[in-house]
Amino acid sequence: MARTDFGGQALLEGVLMRGRNAIGVALRHPDGSIVSSHEQLNSILHRNRFARAPFFRGIVLLYETLIIGTRWLMRSGSVQAEGEGQELGKGTIALTLIVTLGMAVGLFVLLPLFLAGAATTAVAGPGQTLLAHLVEGVIRVVIFVAYLLLVSRFGDIQRTFQYHGAEHMTIHALEHEDPLTLENVRKYPTAHQRCGTEFLVIFIILSILMFSLLAGQNLWISILGRIALVPVIAAIAYELLRIGARYRQHWYVRWLYLPGIWLQSITTKQPDDSQIEVAIASMQEALAANGEPAPAGSFDPPRRPIPMAAAEEKAGSATDNAA
Repeated sequence: MARTDFGGQALLEGVLMRGRNAIGVALRHPDGSIVSSHEQLNSILHRNRFARAPFFRGIVLLYETLIIGTRWLMRSGSVQAEGEGQELGKGTIALTLIVTLGMAVGLFVLLPLFLAGAATTAVAGPGQTLLAHLVEGVIRVVIFVAYLLLVSRFGDIQRTFQYHGAEHMTIHALEHEDPLTLENVRKYPTAHQRCGTEFLVIFIILSILMFSLLAGQNLWISILGRIALVPVIAAIAYELLRIGARYRQHWYVRWLYLPGIWLQSITTKQPDDSQIEVAIASMQEALAANGEPAPAGSFDPPRRPIPMAAAEEKAGSATDNAA
């Protein structure tokens, strides 16, 4: 498996690392220890023969990131609140996703449309449509950057951004086949060319271009068309992200993708050693779950199963034995 198949996500006091067929999770427990778990990626979309096909793979990754990422984000919160990784029902996760996606679409897709329309009502003639579209794009960029700057001021989010940086640094070390140790991981940057922040930058730029196809349409067509185009834009953005990461050695590619790197100065922060240790533990879990060896000489932090995960595993074993 190519080392570039590994990605990740910051959690509350933890990190999720994703490989081709499984994920690994490590969290800093309130008692100071590291707790961990792993699971296989086995959704219907993941098992589909087109799961790794261009464009379709972006939809698969987005789906799994939303479902699995949201579940583990909520579960990491329960570890911090109660010391246990409480398993969440499908209904709870589905409701959380619906609310989150609704807010995201409303804030970043529909709100700019309404604000642009209101701001350009005084302009008459064919120029009004073009102006409204340009204003909508500018508003979308401003809202996105302002949102990141606002949430980055909260203490819990700042720590999550530190774990985000630790995740990127650990992936850098793995991609360079450096032993996963605190010293080696520490020398790498917190920004990464396959970061979700960079994906969002590409998504926003593409949305400005593709939403222009709806210029001049009535309000309901504009709204429904934008919502329908979201997965299409996401699929294209993922492919552009991969291309940008593959050819980043060229100066002109680095220049084109600089906005994504700049914004990562907001969404990633320098972690402390304890946070890097959690990121390494998460990567070790993901490597083992995907049947991949860690680079020789890597640190393997001591950890124990997430409390609820251990209980569930024990219950599952008992069921298997009874069968």
